[in-house]
Amino acid sequence: MNITDQIGTRLEFDHTPLRIVSLVPSQTELLVHLGLEEHIVGVTKFCVHPLHLRGDREVVGGTKQVDIVKITALQPDIILCNKEENTKEIVESLRAIAPVHTSDIISVQESLDLILQYGAIFKKEEEAQQLVTAITEERNQFLKELKTSTQGHVGYFIWKEPIMVAGAHTFINTLLEEAGFKNAFTSLKGRYPEVQAEQLVNLDYIFLSSEPFPFKEEHIALFKKNTTARVVLVDGEYFSWYGSRLLKAYSYFRNLRSQLELQEL
Repeated sequence: MNITDQIGTRLEFDHTPLRIVSLVPSQTELLVHLGLEEHIVGVTKFCVHPLHLRGDREVVGGTKQVDIVKITALQPDIILCNKEENTKEIVESLRAIAPVHTSDIISVQESLDLILQYGAIFKKEEEAQQLVTAITEERNQFLKELKTSTQGHVGYFIWKEPIMVAGAHTFINTLLEEAGFKNAFTSLKGRYPEVQAEQLVNLDYIFLSSEPFPFKEEHIALFKKNTTARVVLVDGEYFSWYGSRLLKAYSYFRNLRSQLELQEL
């Protein structure tokens, strides 16, 4: 079996990979959804869905730093990475251990393509197609219900010090647009640019994400000092996790929009 991953690397397998190391939390969740939990031998400390995996499987590090010795000892048949989550150096070093499949996700279609590719690699074609169909139906229904293309200019904040936002060419930006919002910072350079307090003035909404920085209620007041925008805590997993998480994302977006619309009455 020959597979070309999403960064153009060609992988060859003479059998279905049965021992999987996943270095991306959303991809770990996807594997479990596809019925591959028993084949996962290594995960990161951030692979929290399902939570019990971190206790049942070998934790090989984070997404930016991994324990090569631990991964080697697991004798994986395949290692799953992501272009944004994992560094180029990590991906290249792991290729000496096993084939490394690297995803590159910015669009919803690329997420659906990854699901189907996992289906092909792990002989879970039927499960993968069912998931893609279910996500597509949820997405189409949400977009059909969407009354307006935008519900105000949003700053989506991912880090506190320095203050960083999601910019253009990110999966977060894609899902903000899917949910009917306009990202106010797509003109800035970089995918996750730093911003200053004075740049918050003309926003309609500030979304404080639960990850990677865990914004909480106490941070809302800090942002309100510099803006009249409505400051809202949002679940970052629904804006940045791809794969099977998309199945619930559109319901989350629907509820979020309803919440904001009710507050405006």
